[in-house]
Amino acid sequence: MDNSAYVALSLARSLERSLDVVANNLANSDTAGYKAQRTDFQDLVEHSLSPSQGGVAFVQSNGSHIDPSAGALVKTGNPLDVALSGNGWFGYTTSTGQAAFGRDGRMAINAQGQLVTTAGAQVLDANGAPISIPATTGGPITIAGDGTITDAQGTVVGKIGVFNVPNIETYQRIGGGMLVAPDGGTPPRVQATGVRLSQGFIEQSNVEPVLEMTRMIDIQRAYERAMSLIQDDNSLRQQTLTQLGQAG
Repeated sequence: MDNSAYVALSLARSLERSLDVVANNLANSDTAGYKAQRTDFQDLVEHSLSPSQGGVAFVQSNGSHIDPSAGALVKTGNPLDVALSGNGWFGYTTSTGQAAFGRDGRMAINAQGQLVTTAGAQVLDANGAPISIPATTGGPITIAGDGTITDAQGTVVGKIGVFNVPNIETYQRIGGGMLVAPDGGTPPRVQATGVRLSQGFIEQSNVEPVLEMTRMIDIQRAYERAMSLIQDDNSLRQQTLTQLGQAG
């Protein structure tokens, strides 16, 4: 294949990756707190041996990043549902001990009296410790806008931590709406400011299905054009070889 076919092939491979990302976004359009994923591309220029001929720019997938924009808030009335408004993240400790962050505020109280996510991860307080809800609360708990948890008697029993996570766009998904640092380490937990918690609400996914469907259609059309270019290049080569054979 000549350069045009290789360029088209590099584009097709990158588009396949982009299609997988869009499909995953669509699959999670109803997942609370889910943040859409976006693919990154860059030019990979291969220079010719002859400076006068310049270089050939191939398409290379440069990974992906997370879109941290907020989703809409939906009222559920469940006192253990909490939504964030502002630039901040809940802190979790997973069942395997990993430090994770997320925006899915659907919570529950487990058999040990700990506040956990629906996936079973421990929800952390402002100091990065698990939150325990005493069994003697005597009724539903109240969660204030700053994350303070009080029982039916008005006694403070804990405070949900909300953290500022620099470079969250580079974090990796581990399921359950949770994100972990790329190196698998434990980043410093810095309290976020200007963030409000709303009890009885959940944050919807920030995926817009109509836009994602449009992206999927555009990707499919671009992929078809790339494959058509490869096929045309192959047909032209076969015709050339046939003509050369006849001339011989």
